[in-house]
Amino acid sequence: MPRPRIGLALGSGAGRGWTHIGILHGLKKAGIEPDVVCGTSVGALVGGVYLSGNLDMLEAWARSLTKVRMLRYLDFRVLGGGFISGDKLQTLLERNLGDMKIEDFSKPFASVATDLTTGHEIWFQSGHAADAIRASYALPGVFRPVEIGGKSLVDGALVNPVPVSVCRAMGAELVIAANLSADVIGKHWKEGERPPRGQVEDFLKTLDEDADEKTGNGMFQSLLQSVFGTDKTDHGLFSVMIASLNIIQDRLGRSRLAGDPPDVQITPRIGHIGLLEFDRAAECIEEGEAAVERALPTLKDALAVLS
Repeated sequence: MPRPRIGLALGSGAGRGWTHIGILHGLKKAGIEPDVVCGTSVGALVGGVYLSGNLDMLEAWARSLTKVRMLRYLDFRVLGGGFISGDKLQTLLERNLGDMKIEDFSKPFASVATDLTTGHEIWFQSGHAADAIRASYALPGVFRPVEIGGKSLVDGALVNPVPVSVCRAMGAELVIAANLSADVIGKHWKEGERPPRGQVEDFLKTLDEDADEKTGNGMFQSLLQSVFGTDKTDHGLFSVMIASLNIIQDRLGRSRLAGDPPDVQITPRIGHIGLLEFDRAAECIEEGEAAVERALPTLKDALAVLS
């Protein structure tokens, strides 16, 4: 019997988003290929690059990131709608996607963004791929809003952190949801375990010890400390903003998933990885593959029932 049309909903998660790469690898190993891919925030980034045929390049870049290298892609600005303009990351994205339109992807795709004026959920199913993806990951206050079609757009996690509903609307009969926030809120840290934020002192030490990659003076270091914070009790601006968004998307995600549950939910165990720890791609990818293996019995049962 023919199998159902499979939709893959890739959720938001900032630095944890590299887990989606592992999830895609895990599904491929299991012989499961989605017919529709929808993504929010970093899920839109990974999903879009995957359908463009450039996932290997994205994975190689993610694995090469260090704290210092990541900093070089963050073009800080004092004025505007965000601390980071995002132009350097956009240039990198366009280098991989070029002038590709979403219609050129190998499978139907949608990215989710939020209209900053109305609060409406915006789905991009056509048009310039790099712009649509950038709008989906434009964290409020961190990245400046993206202007498309007269609308100011920000991160889709504000309205639909795990876009199951979008997959359904695009004709998916079996929806697999990759939820990166399932074990984040309420996480308790063991003695000596690395916390998800407040590692600026180690970061600054790295800058000082690596002469080839030294990027700032005392004033710049002071700025980093005020932005990122120095420990668990001294919260920086970024850590407060990111933690707040994390709570919002977790609570909203639970509500959305309860109202429109996926047929199968993949829940990686990545609560120990911070939202800004983009340099931990290897761990994320490994856990993404492991999460698929844990979900395989349920996934196979769902395929059997719906076929």
